[in-house]
Amino acid sequence: MQAAADHAGLAEGGTFWELLSRRAELTPDRMMFAEGGDRSITFAGFRDRCERVAAGLAELGVREGTAFSWQLPTQIDTVTLSVALSRLGAVQNPIIALYRKREVGALLERTRAEWYAIPGEWRGFSYTEMADELHANASTQFKTIRVDHGLPEADASMLPPAPSDPEAVRWLYSTSGTTSAPKVVLHSDRTLIAGGSGLAAAIEPGPKDVGSIIYPYAHIGGPDNLVMQLQRGTSTVLVDAFSLPDSLPLLTQHGVTITGGSTAHYLMFLEAQRAQPDKPLLPTLRLLNGGGAPMAPETYRQVESELGVPIQHGYGMTECPMIANNLPDGTDDQHMHSEGPPVRGCEIRVEDEDGNILPAGIDGNLLVRGPMVAHGYLDPVTTRELFRADGFFITGDRGHLREDGCIVLTGRTKEMIIRKGENISPGEVEDLLMTHPSVCAVAVIGLPDATRGQRVCAVVETADGTAPLGDADMQRFCREAGLMVQKIPEQLEIVDALPRNPTLKILKHTLVARFSTQAGKT
Repeated sequence: MQAAADHAGLAEGGTFWELLSRRAELTPDRMMFAEGGDRSITFAGFRDRCERVAAGLAELGVREGTAFSWQLPTQIDTVTLSVALSRLGAVQNPIIALYRKREVGALLERTRAEWYAIPGEWRGFSYTEMADELHANASTQFKTIRVDHGLPEADASMLPPAPSDPEAVRWLYSTSGTTSAPKVVLHSDRTLIAGGSGLAAAIEPGPKDVGSIIYPYAHIGGPDNLVMQLQRGTSTVLVDAFSLPDSLPLLTQHGVTITGGSTAHYLMFLEAQRAQPDKPLLPTLRLLNGGGAPMAPETYRQVESELGVPIQHGYGMTECPMIANNLPDGTDDQHMHSEGPPVRGCEIRVEDEDGNILPAGIDGNLLVRGPMVAHGYLDPVTTRELFRADGFFITGDRGHLREDGCIVLTGRTKEMIIRKGENISPGEVEDLLMTHPSVCAVAVIGLPDATRGQRVCAVVETADGTAPLGDADMQRFCREAGLMVQKIPEQLEIVDALPRNPTLKILKHTLVARFSTQAGKT
């Protein structure tokens, strides 16, 4: 009964501030966040500090509608600043801390930022110097706040009433990793809360669970997890620079039960567990969860066998924070071979090139509709291209719905390989190669070819303690597994590390550019 009471009435909320206020009333003394250095804060303490910071920002001139960019690591002060801005109704643009001058400058220009919050120096990089350079060359003269000097605080009793319109666009997120020009995505409290509500309903965390955010809070997954936390009353450990085994003491100290982020994170935990096979890596862990990149069935098998916990993998994107997620009572087949069913409130449609709806089991273009879909892009032309009048968003992903309602992703539309007229899904070949003991990670890409149109290339990271995969070994392995000859990679490249964006998604376009000059070799 206590667990139900903890989140009664919090399944949906109008605004972030309303969600936080109600949570702080329900469980004021429960730990909300913890981070390194033994720093922590309760739900009530967090609410009160956010109000003081909002008042401090208001004294500086930040108002409802003020354009405010922030580029900060995953720390308590970062979430405090973000929620304080939400309390004021500012229009905030979270920027991942690993971005540099070129990307940051473009975002500050596009969002017409009036303020820019930075950490001063972090991980050996001077954000102050970058901000000074950007300020000198920017057409919009923003003001800079250094968060490492402390967040501004003032008397919260002087604050105006909190904005109450959940439909107002107050969040500008940027896409990352698939193109050279990130798109700015328009979100409201309603769309972000709907996404987080879908995640909470799928994961079903309890008040005794301790989660973690080990990826950039500025990513769209940040508000997903914040909403889930506010609705369910869970505590969360924030890790600003995640690595293993370095981050393990902090996760262990607070008894983290749920962690993850992406397939790359699952593999990091798996590798760390293999380094100490006779001792549980994180004794309290009961679940890995994440998305953002495909997960090979072999990864699920290995994690369940060696870490002793399941993976509830999901599917979301900047334009639609949560689309699908596997459920606690899902079958092993669903967990290994799908992204799970649509989350609550999300509708998925699979269409062919002519817009006809395709039946279960047939690959096509994936479209989504629901309250979690963004309001569009900052660029109205791109908005008209991808956000349809009937409410469906064209994701750019390909896949199919199973008979059981789960969604299967087979790749990006632009990444589909067409070899002599034959459509080849990179995901199918990647899943197979991931079962080879020499393969730690793999990206299958299509490279231009004068006679075939495209040729299939596998780019492989070698697993620790194994010999690199050879071309003949790869060909034989694929044939013996029954892979159609046309799908077997004709080119194999071994790399020390696959290029990834700040959320660890593999950058296939970078690989295509790198290896296209070798595409004609025999």
